[in-house]
Amino acid sequence: MDKDRSFENYSSYELAKKAAEIALTKKARNILILDLRKLTTVTDYFVICSGDMDLHVKAIVDEIEKKLEPYARPWHIEGYQNLSWVLMDYVDFVVHVFREEKRRYYNLEKLWGDAPVETVGEDEEEVIV
Repeated sequence: MDKDRSFENYSSYELAKKAAEIALTKKARNILILDLRKLTTVTDYFVICSGDMDLHVKAIVDEIEKKLEPYARPWHIEGYQNLSWVLMDYVDFVVHVFREEKRRYYNLEKLWGDAPVETVGEDEEEVIV
């Protein structure tokens, strides 16, 4: 991303994709981008990923916040104290960083099962669920 471009020049998808790529640099697992634009007006995209333990979740969240800061700042962050599910609300996109057991329990992918899903990482191909 070009640091000379203002935040307004990036689409919500570009910022969500950047968040997912940053998570990948911290070895986040099973990274997905859900396109919610046709399903809700709450946000455009969910970025969902998993960390292995509390410190891993913290490292992912901290890196996303730090690296996105020149382009966007979270409106709100929840769950940082417990680090089992951290929600980073950037308004036009929301990043969910889970411990794996919490991710399985809440199963956002199934809850938003009508959303087109993009896998970020090794496969990097769009999957329609």
